[in-house]
Amino acid sequence: MKCPGQDTQYWKPGAIFEEKCPECGAAVEFFKDDTTRKCPKCGHRFLNPKLDFGCAAYCQYAKQCIGNLPPELIAQKDDLLKDRVAIEMKRYFGRDFKRIGHATRVARLAEKIGREEKGNLAVILSAAYLHDIGIKEAQEKHSSTAARYQEEEGMAIAREILTKLGAGNELIDEVCDIVGHHHHPRNEETVNFKSLYDADLIVNLEEKQKEQASDPESLKKVIEKSFLTETGKNVARQELLGE
Repeated sequence: MKCPGQDTQYWKPGAIFEEKCPECGAAVEFFKDDTTRKCPKCGHRFLNPKLDFGCAAYCQYAKQCIGNLPPELIAQKDDLLKDRVAIEMKRYFGRDFKRIGHATRVARLAEKIGREEKGNLAVILSAAYLHDIGIKEAQEKHSSTAARYQEEEGMAIAREILTKLGAGNELIDEVCDIVGHHHHPRNEETVNFKSLYDADLIVNLEEKQKEQASDPESLKKVIEKSFLTETGKNVARQELLGE
């Protein structure tokens, strides 16, 4: 079966259009599923500005459908992947709104930290949404939600989800590695790991504060000694101390 988005019988007016070449201004005809076109006048090749690339972030047949993608679209694919990961996380947890809320909050803070620290947001956000994905299996297999069981069980589930969504092997390996030790930093860690770790720590501290508030001075000491990035410390001060 051919993808309806690529089958011309489903195309509507505007599926074939012209764009000006950014180099010489000549008209260049595009079909809506073209990734790039070469200007017939000056030879400059440029991206299709109207390409709808959303499905390729998760469709396992994207490569066959669209072909070899330019680097700009590969980066876009990784960026769009995080939204699909969020959906899969919510589907996996079902009605466990506590876990969904925790992961979503961690992802929001991880994005804030990762952006400032110049990390790879596709990796950071995928890891943030999936960092506790092993908690259900940990409970069922070990009757415990202890960190080491979450990490142990989470890697395989994260890999299955990311593989189904068509993520690249390099991204899958890094995300699964982060999920597999996200409570236990090593001596040397990537910015991507640190961003997730700090975001998770902030949310965990927030949740503990709601259960039993500690005094501001004790919280300041925890913030100063526990975070892996300066941005993480700053965000923790804002979120936990209102500074």
